[in-house]
Amino acid sequence: METVQSEKRIQTQNADWQAMMHELGKDFAGRAGHYDQTGTFVFENYGQLKTHRFFSAMIPEELGGGGISHAEMCDIIRIMAHYCGSTALAFSMHQHLVAATVWKYKHTGEGAPLLQRVAKEQLVLISTGARDWLESNGEMEKVEGGYLFSGKKFFASQSAGGDMAVTSAPWLDAGQEWQVLHFGVPMKAEGVTVLEDWDVLGMRATGSQAIQFDKVFVPDSAISLARPGGEFHPVWDVVLTVAMPLIMSAYVGTAEKAVEIAMSIGKKYYRNQGHIHYIIGKLNNSLLSAQTQWRAMYALTNNFGFKPNENTTIDMLSLKTNVSDAAQQTVSEAMEAIGGQSFYRKNVLERLFRDVQAAGFHPLPRWEQYAFTGERLMGR
Repeated sequence: METVQSEKRIQTQNADWQAMMHELGKDFAGRAGHYDQTGTFVFENYGQLKTHRFFSAMIPEELGGGGISHAEMCDIIRIMAHYCGSTALAFSMHQHLVAATVWKYKHTGEGAPLLQRVAKEQLVLISTGARDWLESNGEMEKVEGGYLFSGKKFFASQSAGGDMAVTSAPWLDAGQEWQVLHFGVPMKAEGVTVLEDWDVLGMRATGSQAIQFDKVFVPDSAISLARPGGEFHPVWDVVLTVAMPLIMSAYVGTAEKAVEIAMSIGKKYYRNQGHIHYIIGKLNNSLLSAQTQWRAMYALTNNFGFKPNENTTIDMLSLKTNVSDAAQQTVSEAMEAIGGQSFYRKNVLERLFRDVQAAGFHPLPRWEQYAFTGERLMGR
């Protein structure tokens, strides 16, 4: 009886989060065009998300969070993208760092202090992992009590409005072996500068400026991981498994919104009436491909119940490429459904087309993913 009541409570809670997202989304949609045109960060949207505690929604309740599942957070990001793709993508970057820490907390008992801070302060975490990968970049100078970190990190989504950068840098240890050290840096720390260099094709309001670090002090206690440089480390089996479904959620939502627009306008577009049924039928196939493979991604995560392994990582990265391709194809086909009017910036579909182009640049880009997967399959 208690189990049934608990399941009903969770379902009600999840429905409440979704309903709130749709409500906030109306405001997001009203501002999306302005943010896209100006290329400025979605500060107002983030303010509303903080007010309603979305940044800690996935953190376990015993640590002060909302306790929703990983799959439910994927769905919230998907819904958010219907209203503003930039907000959804930036938000997913925070959530994938939270997700990795939640997994760590559930399986090793570590990470509680950070999760509690996020829940209490609605702290926004910034990832620099997209360009760090196996080698990382930057310099670490050993000093008493820690290190001085210098370097430039690109594609740091929400750097314009975040609180803590979760980053890494190479370090030549005492044994003359290259290590990569992982650590967090408060954005208000001395020597941290957010550059004004985010002027791009799509996802223009994600605030993904580069961050310049100039001899920023990193205490020894802040080092959360030291791994061999240039080698694949098991930590990526965790990070990639929880991160990729969340990130791709923004693009699935973008594709769904594109289909919604195509269906609405396509019914009235006289030039396509002779073959609109074929266009919409093909469009639905493309969208279904994106949706089903996206669901397969978060199913692999099993609400943090997965055991990190190479097979899951290979499948996750392959699915990420497939979802990216399907989402891009869907939006392109949606434009075909309404013809040249989709080319005008006043049509939301034009912005969705630009936004979805970013999907392929997330780790791993297509050719790197093919190589990563092929090398491991051939090496067995």
